[in-house]
Amino acid sequence: MKLHFILLTLLLLPALALSQGIRGTIQTTKGEPLPYAAVIARGTSTGTMANAEGRFELALKPGTYQIVFQYLGFKTVQKDVEVGNSFTELPVSLEEQAFNLNEVKVGSNQEDAAYSIMRRAIAKAKFHQLQVLSYTARAYSKVSVTITDLPMEFLYKKQLKEAEKEANFKKGVPMLNETVSEVTFQQPNTYRQRVIASRNSVGENMSVNQYFLTSFYQPEVAKTVSPLSPKAFAYYKFEYEGTYREQGVDINKIKVIPRSYGEGVFRGVIYIIEGTWALHSLQLETIGFEGLTVNIRHLYSPIKGVWMPVNQRYDVRGKIFGVAGNGQFVISQTFNDLKVNPAFVEDIQVIDEKKEKPATQLSNRDIKGQKLGDMVAKQKEYSTKNLKQLIKEYEKQERKERKENKEEVAVTRNDSTIVDSLAVRRNVTFWDSLRTVPLTSAESKSYVRSDSLKITREIKVQKDSTKKATNARTFQVGQLITGNTWNLSKRTTLTWDDLVSSLAYNTVEGYVVEGGLKLTHYLNQKRTDEISLHPVGRYQFGRRQFVGYATAQYRHNRTNLRLSGGRYLYQFNPEPPISPALNTLTTLLFERNFMKLYQKDYFANLSLDAQPFKGRINFSGSLDYAQRSELANYRENLKPWIDWNQFTFTPNRPDNAEIGPAAFPTHQALVLNLTATGRLKAGSYRISNGRRVNRRNTSPLLMLNYRKGIAGLGGSNVDYDFVQAGISHSFETGIRSRLSYDVRVGGFLNNRSVYFPDFRHFQGNQFFFQQGDPTSIYRMLPYYDYSTGKRFVEAHVLSEFRKFLLTQITYVRLTGLKENLFVHYLGTPASRHYTEVGYGLDGILRLFRVEVVTQWQDFTYQRVGFRVGTTLTFGR
Repeated sequence: MKLHFILLTLLLLPALALSQGIRGTIQTTKGEPLPYAAVIARGTSTGTMANAEGRFELALKPGTYQIVFQYLGFKTVQKDVEVGNSFTELPVSLEEQAFNLNEVKVGSNQEDAAYSIMRRAIAKAKFHQLQVLSYTARAYSKVSVTITDLPMEFLYKKQLKEAEKEANFKKGVPMLNETVSEVTFQQPNTYRQRVIASRNSVGENMSVNQYFLTSFYQPEVAKTVSPLSPKAFAYYKFEYEGTYREQGVDINKIKVIPRSYGEGVFRGVIYIIEGTWALHSLQLETIGFEGLTVNIRHLYSPIKGVWMPVNQRYDVRGKIFGVAGNGQFVISQTFNDLKVNPAFVEDIQVIDEKKEKPATQLSNRDIKGQKLGDMVAKQKEYSTKNLKQLIKEYEKQERKERKENKEEVAVTRNDSTIVDSLAVRRNVTFWDSLRTVPLTSAESKSYVRSDSLKITREIKVQKDSTKKATNARTFQVGQLITGNTWNLSKRTTLTWDDLVSSLAYNTVEGYVVEGGLKLTHYLNQKRTDEISLHPVGRYQFGRRQFVGYATAQYRHNRTNLRLSGGRYLYQFNPEPPISPALNTLTTLLFERNFMKLYQKDYFANLSLDAQPFKGRINFSGSLDYAQRSELANYRENLKPWIDWNQFTFTPNRPDNAEIGPAAFPTHQALVLNLTATGRLKAGSYRISNGRRVNRRNTSPLLMLNYRKGIAGLGGSNVDYDFVQAGISHSFETGIRSRLSYDVRVGGFLNNRSVYFPDFRHFQGNQFFFQQGDPTSIYRMLPYYDYSTGKRFVEAHVLSEFRKFLLTQITYVRLTGLKENLFVHYLGTPASRHYTEVGYGLDGILRLFRVEVVTQWQDFTYQRVGFRVGTTLTFGR
């Protein structure tokens, strides 16, 4: 009996220890609830926020406290409260904030006072970002997502009922995720998170804790320009709306007005503290992912003299493909052990040199090599320009010091998340003691439904456990069609490729179906090393024969070594200009057999892919020895599904401007192919739970390719040397605006024996629907007309505009549409300066683009065409 009592006491201890504090409702003077208002116990690291109904609950030990209540746009209220051995009911009423206009515009040319405030705030943004050396915090987050409308529900009513029973999903009912974490931060980029409690009403993976790291002191927030970005004045106008005094500081209200609203910019208000120019709070709105509207509210509070974000709220609403909904994400953080960089003292004064002349103006020579702490100790007043230079020099020195200490400076973030083994097993009593934001009535009902469904599922599992478990290795006939992977052991898998995606049609093979069986054995538990064997078979119904090949592969990290052999069909262009799926469509429905194929009988193909120098350079090489044969359509007088009078099937032999019909005899070919690509600058990466994740390297990409046809060996009939070089780059020119280019030049150093498969081919297109990278693909170039066995130069330029012609209209811009201008050029001995110039409207239904293209040769207009494009691959 005594043991039972002890166990019961231990279970209830968290609730008993925190069964006192304050609770109540925060309202306006008119009685309207203030959702997610901040509640802070001054002098402690304890705080919370109200829920969507304005209700709050803050657990406190017995004693006397000063409780601060804050809400954006309302006067802060402070109350002295005596906490006893139970919860104290504390109704709170906040009145709207009144603002004083400290500076009035004089004359139409007078600059708004907001600009001087913002220049100083922007100059100190990096200062505030680097100000905190480290901290630990307790963070509570809650996600509540509600689907309010579904398109054509009558089509899947049964599935919706099943989803309600099995997954607690129901239209109009919130889906919840709550998480309590212990967060640790260390400059410059280390974040550690230990999840001590996690609870979901739907599934177990609905979490967005990455929002912990959002900072408006950074130039961009979720790919949107921050009002405190160094380039903010190019995207925003600002208006001063007054000042009020609170907690001993003056706070300026600044209206943020985008020069053109839409994706990539905010609108709303930010509150800047006078003198320190730190953020006090903000309320901003933007257009986010897939056109959803995102409202953001941050509230800061002083922790050891540094204003830190204690409450964050994100409201998302909108519709995607007919599915409408809304979501709320709130974070309440209480900071514990916070350490401030002593060099970043807040009594430093920032002078706006456009308004007044600083007492001392420093040159680059005065700043270079100086320590920030020493400079600040000597001088407290700096111009905005000098302060930016000081911070830049500090970062340069800090980076150099990290290099000398052999720290990896390319790491932009080092994150790790540990989930406590009991995190998802916390009971209701534990959550009631831990939760800092009370649940709404609708959210509570969602959990009740979820808990009852879990009990039902547990009972069902117990019943099912009496039945014989299905063996993971069991074979089922349907898996021949859909494909499957069988785990033969912890390190060995067997995979059968699905047959459905391989179904295709072309005029050389007729209908085809392909299947492959891959045996993979991993050499270590991390699965970075493996060996595999992958035979592939393909049946050609038109030719009534099998072809296929087999590949043996060894992989070590990012290095792959492959050996393959067999018989298979390939497009003449080794970078296939049209996918089998799209060619099937054009052949059967439009009588356009664009795909041209030849046959390779492999004696051997040995290839190597590697990424030396920490992945900065990619190297690929292959030695291919095969017999190559020309093929014809599998029979004459082929009939499409639809007979078009203006079209007819063409032979499998392409026409070429240099050699006419591209005929070639069956021959042997031994070809060495070497390619190296590399970025001009080293890339950066982040570390997530010890795993390296490369970030997109946006520096120019260089390419060098050498191909050698080796004559004589093994009866090889090819004899040539081909070399090409290229550079490609894509960089932002503004919000959702980008300039991309791709330039290549090359030729045959000698072409003593070159067959059509060896020619340099180009990414042409002859169909109204186009796939692939919009930068480097021609829109109207015939696939093989200008393939060359001599020399070439090709150039592609694509400029994407967020705001150009139609997108000058705000409504059009808010739909996510962008406008493109592009130019493609090809110069070969026979191409006559082939050029395409076009305009496109991109982002239609978030998937497609429509283009009008003009075609030119010898700088003379030829014709105009229209294209529908997408970056989807459709089976490529």
